[in-house]
Amino acid sequence: MTTVEIVYRYATPPSEQVATALARVRDVYGIRKLSFDSEARTLLAEFDATRLNAAAVTRLLRESGLDIEEVLPRLAAPESAAATSAV
Repeated sequence: MTTVEIVYRYATPPSEQVATALARVRDVYGIRKLSFDSEARTLLAEFDATRLNAAAVTRLLRESGLDIEEVLPRLAAPESAAATSAV
């Protein structure tokens, strides 16, 4: 399994209807986690890249009604950076 994380910035907070649709997205095989940061207006989507790709995850989120503004770049995890510099 290859875990991938994508951070999305959304324009408006999800309504109750959108939240219900996002709960169904969590049930899609390959979606591991969806977590919101309401202050930053971001959603972190973690998924199994052997089952889904970024385009499919983005499509699922847009179809749920989430108003995605942009995909934010992820910074490398500290242990990944340390492992790379040790090589």
